[in-house]
Amino acid sequence: MSTFYKRVTLVVADLEKSLKIYKDILGFTVNSLEPSDDDSYSYPVFRIPEHAKITFATLDGPEQNRTIGLTEVKGCDLPKNDGIHMTASVIKVADLKEAIAKIKALGLFTTDPTTDSNDHFTFSEQAFVDFDGHLIVLYEIIEK
Repeated sequence: MSTFYKRVTLVVADLEKSLKIYKDILGFTVNSLEPSDDDSYSYPVFRIPEHAKITFATLDGPEQNRTIGLTEVKGCDLPKNDGIHMTASVIKVADLKEAIAKIKALGLFTTDPTTDSNDHFTFSEQAFVDFDGHLIVLYEIIEK
């Protein structure tokens, strides 16, 4: 049996705001979007209080279905991470400058861009922090 990375699931406070990033700017498409059952596995896994309401969306990438999950939690405050980021999602985009310009227009924090190369290609990358504190690194392949 081989290992297959199915998806990352991000807990968010406002699904509509998050879709402005992941759907409208980054180009993922909505595969499913529905309220979760009261006995959803997400409650114990993410330690979500029982009184909170959850809506779960999955987003498709151009080459993989259900690449990203967004779990919206309403009815309780989500923690804010202002310290060291413990994870990062890394996403390839076609036009890094355009994507970052749209991210900045939302008022989100972005890092400075950087360019690097390896034996296979040269790439530019730049990170941002979404509305809920998730670190996202975007990169674009530059032809050698």
